[in-house]
Amino acid sequence: MNLSLMVTLAERTAVLVVATLLFTRVKAFRSLLNQRATVKDKAVMVLIFSAISIFGTYNGIWYQDAIANSRVIGTVVAGLLAGPWVGLLTGLVAGIHRYTLGGFTDLACAISTISEGLLAGLIYQFRRSREIRWTMALAVGFIAEWMQMGIILLLARPYEAALALIKAISVPMSVVNALGIAILIIIIDLVKTEEDRIGALQAQRTLQVADKTLSYLRQGLTYESARKVAEEILRTTRVAAVAITDTKKVLAHVGASSSHHVVGEEISTKATREVLATKEVKIARTKEEIGCREPNCSLRCAILVPLMRKQGEIAGVLKLYQDRSRKLSAVDLELVRGLGNLISTQLELADLEKQARLLADAEIKALHAQINPHFLFNALNTIVSFIRFRPEQARELLIHLGEYFRRNLHDSGGFVTLAEELEHIEAYLAIERARFGEKLRVEYDIEPGVDRYLVPGLVLQPLVENAVKHGLLPKREGGVVRIAARLQDRQTLELSVADNGVGIEGDPFEPPPPSDGKRRLSGIGLSNVRSRLQSIYGEPYGIVIESEKGKGTTCVIHLPIGVKAHAESVHRG
Repeated sequence: MNLSLMVTLAERTAVLVVATLLFTRVKAFRSLLNQRATVKDKAVMVLIFSAISIFGTYNGIWYQDAIANSRVIGTVVAGLLAGPWVGLLTGLVAGIHRYTLGGFTDLACAISTISEGLLAGLIYQFRRSREIRWTMALAVGFIAEWMQMGIILLLARPYEAALALIKAISVPMSVVNALGIAILIIIIDLVKTEEDRIGALQAQRTLQVADKTLSYLRQGLTYESARKVAEEILRTTRVAAVAITDTKKVLAHVGASSSHHVVGEEISTKATREVLATKEVKIARTKEEIGCREPNCSLRCAILVPLMRKQGEIAGVLKLYQDRSRKLSAVDLELVRGLGNLISTQLELADLEKQARLLADAEIKALHAQINPHFLFNALNTIVSFIRFRPEQARELLIHLGEYFRRNLHDSGGFVTLAEELEHIEAYLAIERARFGEKLRVEYDIEPGVDRYLVPGLVLQPLVENAVKHGLLPKREGGVVRIAARLQDRQTLELSVADNGVGIEGDPFEPPPPSDGKRRLSGIGLSNVRSRLQSIYGEPYGIVIESEKGKGTTCVIHLPIGVKAHAESVHRG
């Protein structure tokens, strides 16, 4: 064994390992480590490891008209990391290059380089479900080197020179190169660990921001929601400034340089306009790339992520800035990507909620269009009959009728206090009592203080109307409607409408056939109330109906307490 050759080869291999370490900073390399590599990424990997192998050849030592080298490190590591095709192509490129350098082992070394890459790739394929550990890499390195020595003995001529060469270089090359492969795999494992740590840190920070900002984004992208989100991101991260824009103006800018990045002004930076145009992430690494018009701006680099709505429509830009104090890190890049996706998803959900509210409003208005003309016709007939003999009562009924329609128009789909909803019901009942006299009796059982809570508008009135029209009026003697409200467990508001009418047959939410005289609740009204409650408060909430034929019906609604802020945000939307 040639000890001096081993030491020299070890020194040069160390240079190769350091050079390879630099390549681990390449994005395609990291993508491949996480098994997300595309065909393009794998092509880049072939180029990278081919360069490493060629460098290992040039960095070798000419010895007896041959080269003692570390070329095998690039080809074997390529195969172990990326599989047969990357290993084979890397070996092919490095082998052809070795062949062009000449020497009596040129053909043998070219063939052995290709074989080593393919061997490592096949081992990757065989152990695909398990990671390649450094011990396995060490063993593969020894096998690959001794396979090369065997190919040299088989193909290189004269045989005596090949044998002498093998005796001199076989131990130094197999030991140094196998150790080099193992060390490189250890380095790559450390890179994977770093990637996992970055991912975990990014996920933790994203979840922290998400936990505190999701409620703001229900309003969509507004000045207020953008400011609160930007402030939370600034608190959670170590960036110098955070900004959010829509497609035309700055909605929020917190942190450094807020003196000239003014909220409400038109977008001024060139980088932001580029992101709005391309809808792609942009990294501005210099002040000039940011393109701020202010010469004394302290911001030196930025990551800009587009905020998207549904169907690829851009809503604005999220920007994380750094100043001279530190550079943007890989954690910052992953964090802003995650936050951009999070905010985009929330904006899309906010749009969907808004559409759902508009649809609910449209359904309510359609309900009004069906009910109001009939009710108005009956109410006007009643008032006309009162004008001659009871003019004062006719005047009161006109006031009630006006109040009824005013609230119908005003409250369609929004939130009102329970007191306002009860006033609306009373306006309706005053007209119906005038029509039917003693046949209709109403009782209220409202727990003191509960009338201040917010409830969806028109949540009780359809129940009362159904109780009157379909429960009591079919009975010759009429009956009683009882309206109750009380707190339950200090967390739930229980509302109920009960009648002692004819009861219900069948599914109360299924509209009856036109010729069916059986009582069922008005399908549009009750279905609408139930769907609105579930869309606002969730699936457990809705209407519970208990009915017995000939004895009456009770409708119960449970609403959660403490949703005032949410109710107001829905009302504003």
